[in-house]
Amino acid sequence: MNLRRHLYLVLFSVSWISVSAQTFTNPLLPLGPDPWSIYKDGYYYYTHTLQDSLVIWKTTNLADLKNAEKKTIFRPPAGTPYSKELWAPEIHFINNKWYTYFAADDGNNNNHRMYVLENESSDPMQGNWTLKGKVGDRSDKWAIDGSVFFHKNKLYMVWAGWEGDINQKQEIYIARMKNPYTIKGRRVKISSPLYDWEKHGDLNDPNNPPHVDVNEGPQILKNPENKLFLIYSASGCWTDFYALGMLTFTGKNLLKPSSWQKNPYPVFKKAPENDVYAPGHNSFFKSPDGTEDWILYHANPQPNQGCGNFRTPRAQKFTWNADGTPNFGVPVKTGIPIPIPSDGK
Repeated sequence: MNLRRHLYLVLFSVSWISVSAQTFTNPLLPLGPDPWSIYKDGYYYYTHTLQDSLVIWKTTNLADLKNAEKKTIFRPPAGTPYSKELWAPEIHFINNKWYTYFAADDGNNNNHRMYVLENESSDPMQGNWTLKGKVGDRSDKWAIDGSVFFHKNKLYMVWAGWEGDINQKQEIYIARMKNPYTIKGRRVKISSPLYDWEKHGDLNDPNNPPHVDVNEGPQILKNPENKLFLIYSASGCWTDFYALGMLTFTGKNLLKPSSWQKNPYPVFKKAPENDVYAPGHNSFFKSPDGTEDWILYHANPQPNQGCGNFRTPRAQKFTWNADGTPNFGVPVKTGIPIPIPSDGK
């Protein structure tokens, strides 16, 4: 009888391990605002905001980030215009080279600009990362959250910026790129805070920026029919109302503001019933077999936790509505088992 009980316990343990290996729970890491990932040659390369440096994680399973190999690829020299407040890094593979885009300043937020590193190695964990310099349009205004994408074989950049030199509101801009480190021509504003849900903030708090109108963190998303969307974060990140908005490309020219139609409601927002607050600054990735679409985002586990170290990276699968728009659903509660991204096996 004892032998039977022992065998049962062994089999139960093996079964639990097998099942658990096929699921994960949010958060993916205990800390990680502004999460980003890219999948290439069987590996996910992940990064997030660390403020003082840029680090890459490498893993075959994004749900297993806690055990991933990681490497610091850049720590800026002191006293440079890009030595402080390194925000929202993104890793891209363009023309057989790796590029990491990030925003940084010299300790004064008014001086935030975008920069890019380049690596010619086939593996971004190897080779040398060199600073190519600042990436900016001729206006040279405050800029953060740069992201690049191809459309009809042309390279574009989208980012959040100020229209002038004063921190009044953050808006979304787009521009053509001559190459991965040079913007071509003028920037074009395609989104400005319009609805009440894009303007949450507290002007009476001296610790917060003196504005509440925020559009930031733009990310391009294409549906299976190659219809183009731009998903962005809205309202102050220091509020629980931080949420995702959406622009739909309805024209023929990406650089024409009227080609972008704004959704009147957020497409992903807080879920108090699931203890998820201020979900935002997202990115997207495909499952290893390419059959599933996933959203990667950060959120707080409790209300009133602001833009600090409570933000953790989370992931969940999303679907598409009948009209071709994305359906992100409701942010999943932490600790709930989620099937890992499909690998086709």
